[in-house]
Amino acid sequence: MKVALIQMNSQSDKAKNIAAAEALVAEAAQDRPDLVVLPEYWAMLGDSPEEFHNSSETFPDGDAYCAMQRMAKLHRITLHGGSIVERHGNSYHNATVVFDPEGNEIARYRKLHLFDVDVPGGVSYRESATISAGSDVVTYSCAGHTIGCAICYDIRFPELFRALRDKGADLIVLPAAFTLLTGKDHWEVLARARAIETQTHFLAVGQIGSHAGGRKACYGHSMVIDPWGHIVAQVGDHVGFASARIDDAYQASVGAYIPVHLHHVL
Repeated sequence: MKVALIQMNSQSDKAKNIAAAEALVAEAAQDRPDLVVLPEYWAMLGDSPEEFHNSSETFPDGDAYCAMQRMAKLHRITLHGGSIVERHGNSYHNATVVFDPEGNEIARYRKLHLFDVDVPGGVSYRESATISAGSDVVTYSCAGHTIGCAICYDIRFPELFRALRDKGADLIVLPAAFTLLTGKDHWEVLARARAIETQTHFLAVGQIGSHAGGRKACYGHSMVIDPWGHIVAQVGDHVGFASARIDDAYQASVGAYIPVHLHHVL
């Protein structure tokens, strides 16, 4: 199985972000990956609740939803659509939507853990002012693998990843817009820890650079991490993509060498 991670610097202009994603996915698709992953809030990364709500879509309608369908079908890939804002009744969700190579929706995950923090430097984030939390642990199938879904702040809650592993996930995908200040200290450490403890391949796919008029910035460093915790592919400090092959035999050997899945007490 071959995967590709798309790293973006999304802004508040939804049409431009969609065009940028289409160009990056087309470039990555030349390597014939099975799975392509976009980052969190790839279609619109703004600042105010009004911006996020105005960018929302009621599935299966909306420019971003239709663009993801189109990309999956055009390039014959499974597209893990990072996340966009889903409007559902009177609620808004930070939602991942996954499409198969025919353009069919095969999974939808609504972010469980909302990012309400005051980070060093005086910047506050209140995702709950914009977004309602989801409630379901979600997996889907691609190229013989069971893939688990998570988004950004979820990475700090290992119980979700244990639940995904217990549902059979052998690969976990986490699109993110991880902040620069927390990312430089925690992004790699947490991503590698989640891979090691679940003994899965872990795809951590981030936004890069500043947005919100330069008031906020994302860390980037999108990575493919193997079950031993090694980084096997990474995007640099720029917009772009990275590709990697998932080594099933190596994953099986890690699980056999240290069978932590058999040793849980709690």
